[in-house]
Amino acid sequence: MSSNKEIMRQGVMSTGEDARIFPDVEACIDCGGCVVACKRTWDSAPDEQRISISTMMEGQEGAQGFNANSARALNQGQSPGETAVPMQCYHCENAPCVSVCPTDSLLKQEDGFVQVRDDLCVGCQYCLSACPFGAPQFPDSDEGAAQIFGTGGTMDKCTMCEERQDVGKGPACAEECSTDAILVGDAEEISAELDRRDSGTFFNDVAMEIVFGEEGAEVF
Repeated sequence: MSSNKEIMRQGVMSTGEDARIFPDVEACIDCGGCVVACKRTWDSAPDEQRISISTMMEGQEGAQGFNANSARALNQGQSPGETAVPMQCYHCENAPCVSVCPTDSLLKQEDGFVQVRDDLCVGCQYCLSACPFGAPQFPDSDEGAAQIFGTGGTMDKCTMCEERQDVGKGPACAEECSTDAILVGDAEEISAELDRRDSGTFFNDVAMEIVFGEEGAEVF
C-alpha cells in the first residue's frame, strides 16, 4: 500500500504505509463520536467495541496550572487530573501481541498494519495479557473457559480501517472526531502536530517505544 499524503482533515495527515494512529489526550472531550463512527462503519454488535474512551482519574482536578495539560503534568511528576484517552490498537512497531501469539495468528505486515488471521486464532487470549492498551477483544468468549480450553473465541480489534485507506480515506474514528483528537500519520507528522498544538504524549517512554519503535519514539 502506498502512502497517501493528502490531508483529509487536521488529525489525518497521511495514511497507508508506515502510518500510525495515536491520541491527543488534550483534545479528547469524551464525546464518544469515534466509538459511534467505528460501530457504524463496521456494523459492530452493540456489545463490541474496537475503540473506547478510557477516563483516567475521573472527577479529579489536575495540579495547579496543569488542567488541560495532562501530558505536561505527567512529565513534571504532577497529577494530570481527569483525562480521556481514546484506546484502540495502535498497530505498534514493536507489537507485543505479535510476539506472544503461539499460532502466529497476529502478523505485523510490511506496510505496518497488525493483522489478525482468524483461521489461526485459538482464543488463548495471550495477546490480551500482552497488550498494554487493551486492544484485543474477544466478543465470542466463554467466560473463564479460555484459561483451560483456549476457547476464548476469535480475537477482534481495530484494523485502522485498512480497507478505507486502500481507497484514500482515513480511519472513520479519526475523520469523524469533532476535535481531531485522533491523529493519523507517521511518527514525524504526529510529533510535529502535537508540538504545533502545544500538546504532549500521555504515554511513558516504554509505551512510546512499543508504539513507534526506538527510532520513531526519539522524534517526540
